[in-house]
Amino acid sequence: MSTHGTTRSTVRSMSAVAVAVALAAGTLVALAPAPAHAAAGATLPFTSVEAESATTTGSKIGPDHTQGTLASEASGRQAVRLNAGQRVEFTVPRAANAVNVAYSVPDGQSGSLDVYVNGQKLARTLPVTSKYSYVDTGWIPGARTHHFYANSRQLLGRDVQAGDKVALQATGVQVTVDVADFEQAAGPAARPAGSVSVTDKGADPTGQGDSTQAFREAIAAAQGGVVWIPPGEYRLTSSLNGVQNVTLRGAGHWHSIVRTSRFIDQQNSAGNVRIQDFAVIGEVTERVDSNPDNFVNGSLGPNSSVSGMWLQHLKVGLWLTGTNDNLVVENNRFLDMTADGLNLNGNARGVTVRNNFLRNQGDDALAMWSLYAPNTDSTFENNTVSQPNLANGIAIYGGTDITVRNNLVTDTNALGSGIAISNQKFLDPFHPLSGTITVDGNTLVRTGAMNPNWNHPMGALRVDSYDSAVEAQVKITNTTVTDSPYSAFEFVSGGGRGHAAKNITVDGATVNRVGTVVVQAETQGAVTFRDVTATGVGSAGVYNCPYPAGSGAFTLTDGGGNSGWDSTWPDCSTWPQPGQGTPDPDPDVNLARGRTATATGSQDVYTPGKAVDGDANTYWESANHAFPQSLTVDLGSTRTVRRLVLKLPPQAAWQARTQTLSVQGSTDGSAYATLVASKDYRFDPATGNTVTIPVSGSVRHLRLHVTGNTGWPAAQFSEVEAYLS
Repeated sequence: MSTHGTTRSTVRSMSAVAVAVALAAGTLVALAPAPAHAAAGATLPFTSVEAESATTTGSKIGPDHTQGTLASEASGRQAVRLNAGQRVEFTVPRAANAVNVAYSVPDGQSGSLDVYVNGQKLARTLPVTSKYSYVDTGWIPGARTHHFYANSRQLLGRDVQAGDKVALQATGVQVTVDVADFEQAAGPAARPAGSVSVTDKGADPTGQGDSTQAFREAIAAAQGGVVWIPPGEYRLTSSLNGVQNVTLRGAGHWHSIVRTSRFIDQQNSAGNVRIQDFAVIGEVTERVDSNPDNFVNGSLGPNSSVSGMWLQHLKVGLWLTGTNDNLVVENNRFLDMTADGLNLNGNARGVTVRNNFLRNQGDDALAMWSLYAPNTDSTFENNTVSQPNLANGIAIYGGTDITVRNNLVTDTNALGSGIAISNQKFLDPFHPLSGTITVDGNTLVRTGAMNPNWNHPMGALRVDSYDSAVEAQVKITNTTVTDSPYSAFEFVSGGGRGHAAKNITVDGATVNRVGTVVVQAETQGAVTFRDVTATGVGSAGVYNCPYPAGSGAFTLTDGGGNSGWDSTWPDCSTWPQPGQGTPDPDPDVNLARGRTATATGSQDVYTPGKAVDGDANTYWESANHAFPQSLTVDLGSTRTVRRLVLKLPPQAAWQARTQTLSVQGSTDGSAYATLVASKDYRFDPATGNTVTIPVSGSVRHLRLHVTGNTGWPAAQFSEVEAYLS
């Protein structure tokens, strides 16, 4: 978050599984209609074709998920590299007269691609440049040089049909081609009757002169009416403000183009602003969060809308503060931002963001951040997000009664999940998640990434109690996760303080191929799963290792209908690796280390977690003079335990003592059976203050029931270790 391909045209009539299959194949075509709830992503006027699925004389790169590589930032994690004279030839999937190409060239270089249609070279070339790429954000922990790709578009000047060939050939510079979008662009729209044209006020449609004042005068003259932006290119040298009660309309984003890095910058507006049907293309080459290099920075006021726009090479598309009640942002394209695509930065009420396409954002593609005031009753729905390269596809940071529905998110990169539901505040005053957070009908493809700050992965869908416990009702329904390099669902307290992630339900999910686990639980809390099916699980069904040790348990409740993910990763001291499988149990691994420990009581700082922290010099001590006392360790899953090792600190200052205790076990944490009857056990520093107890039983919860201690009027253990043999 900033402080500051594939065919899409039929997505909404397709099942999420069908979308994922077609994505993997390199193109997406109309398939059989799916159940009504399976719609995911935007309905878009173009068809995307992956370069790696085309014919080429170049070399294919990827797949790769390694941060900082060209393949990892590419759509589908693959692309085609062309040296001079090499080409990639696409079979056109639909009638088209325009193409947009996502590409990368080496840092510091620029050039062009020759374009051929059915073997005939066009007079116009497609410009390519590294000018907008290779962004460095050293102030963001874990970031590396990123944002390798950019987009370049062209009207072909002729119609092509499905089955025709369009080839791109490198000339004087190496070009990596990722994906091509083919579109039938409409001709320029006619001027609305009664509108005020910016050219009537002196705007220069050649882009040579400064049209800023002409735009301002047209806006002032058209209050309550329409400002018309005719076909042409217009250069603005400073931002517009005082925009209210007016419509700004172009002839279509292929025809009316405004060149500026700051279009509207205003903190207040009476609203009723309509912005539609033109392009705003900036010159932002680096990310400077103190600069308002945004299409809209601030407020459009209530009852406004943004539609049919092409937004490119800006820091942020829309960074919205102040009053934007009932704003609708729809049918737009956000390309090549160095930070967020859109951020509702607090106080958004009733905002709807739908049917937009976002590619190659340098931070969260779509974000709601409840700073200063909560975002409420706002929705991200039916958007398609591809290749955010430094954060999440969709991120909800706090807010009340928020909905994330029917979105398609693909190919997230470092520091990001496909969807994040989070209480990470960044700044104060922050308003945590509250009310009901609805996450419904979303499809996540190749999402989730390694977090270099945590040195472990982020899941495709993440619920994060980063700075405070999740108290809202989080309802995750009808989710499809396909080809996640790591896990499907992650529950974590990213700040490392063990805040609870609770009040969460996951209903109706399909998981198709995950590198590691279906559920990655790293903090205390509780989730109920129903009708979650998984195939192609790389390591184990569940990783259940709350952090910090002893902070509390994470409870997974099986609500029925779950299948394909019933195994548990056995060792919290190691991370599962993609495709590793569940290893055979190691009899020498301490099953209790790092697990959740609870007790009937504790004295001062000598808390239950000290007995499972792996450090024999720290210890748990129960309340004094209050026998009987007990310590319970949750092993995370049912294990066949054969041996317990109980320890006290090894220092000679700990005099020999005898503790009287029994060992009990349970599979459900409710009904306990006695595994070892009550007996006296002597702890002697001369022999390491260690006691070994043979046991036999398949248990998840181990309990030590202590009735006496000759050395102190309380139960004491520095380590409780459990082994398979």
